[in-house]
Amino acid sequence: MNRLNGPDEEASSSGLSISDVRFWLALWRVKGVGAKTYLSLLEVFSKPSRVFSASTQELKNAGLSSVVAQRIKQVDYSEIEPDLKWLERKGCHVVCWCDADYPALLKEIPDPPPILFIRGDRSLLSSLQIAMVGTRNPSPVALKTAQAFAKNFAQFGLTVTSGLALGVDQAAHKGALEARGKTIAVAATGLDRVYPAGHKSLAEEIIKTGAIVSEFPIGTQPKPGYFPRRNRIISGLSLGVLVVEAAIKSGTLVTAKHAMEQGREVFAIPGSIHNPLAKGCHYLIQQGAKLIETADDVLEELGQLSLVALNEGNNEANETMLSASPVEHEYAALLEKIAFDPTSVDELIAETDFTAEEISSMLLVLELQGLVSSAPGGLFYRCSIE
Repeated sequence: MNRLNGPDEEASSSGLSISDVRFWLALWRVKGVGAKTYLSLLEVFSKPSRVFSASTQELKNAGLSSVVAQRIKQVDYSEIEPDLKWLERKGCHVVCWCDADYPALLKEIPDPPPILFIRGDRSLLSSLQIAMVGTRNPSPVALKTAQAFAKNFAQFGLTVTSGLALGVDQAAHKGALEARGKTIAVAATGLDRVYPAGHKSLAEEIIKTGAIVSEFPIGTQPKPGYFPRRNRIISGLSLGVLVVEAAIKSGTLVTAKHAMEQGREVFAIPGSIHNPLAKGCHYLIQQGAKLIETADDVLEELGQLSLVALNEGNNEANETMLSASPVEHEYAALLEKIAFDPTSVDELIAETDFTAEEISSMLLVLELQGLVSSAPGGLFYRCSIE
């Protein structure tokens, strides 16, 4: 059965019709159509359905080889059946390039994925994120440090993003969960499986309050080349990347390289000169990464970046970025309601038109700018008259 001919009025989780989503999925499975090629085809044809209806010559005129053009003309639509079946499950989503909630920061990288498969809270992809990466075989000190830093970031309101791998990645996810914060795991497989398999319970915990994300279609098994591809998404989603511990030749440094190429901040924690797993961090520091000793060091650096990211995400057409002070528009309205005595989020919800999620995000920015401070019990107080 060709399920590409379903009712157009039926809506998918992406905001597109089910029929449109099927074309997006089918084009993504064509061998030879990678992220850059896919997006170049969208520039020419505007949407995947028009790619499939184009002639072979039109496809070749768009820059495709004869082989890839022929594959598109002979596409086997039954290959997307696993994707469609997976999407019927609760909490399973796809976000396509044209969707309003496609993460703005990820759109900035040279080769953003045209499709993202998501299990969990899709809205988190547009949250303020800090990526944490490192070796799969960390020292006990690095493991403890990664978990403590992640816990601190999560308590502050940042989403902790990592790769669900053993070692530092695992500690980062666990630290965020321990703080009852948000965490995103970016996978190098289809989301019908968990790799490594031993992290299945961790993955389920992440999905409850966070999200697992992949660009790979359902059924994709882990291959060595997929992990470097995955790493560009980890850094692309985030304001910055913190390297906890890494050898010189490692996938962690690939992530750091992606981050630098994407214009992201790179942070590195130094270690003993006698520790081979500290050499990667020392190398990054020599290359311009910021030396980090505490979580506060990272938070201070992220202050300005968070304002730019939020403004881009809310209004990409606005060329005037928020500058040093976020007290404009909705921020000013919220700040007016925050007293110099501790104020609860519930009070702010009652006194404004903002949701709890919007208030939490805005409080993070205000705190990063030194305009408000947090107090025990989830309270906030104003510390500036600006």
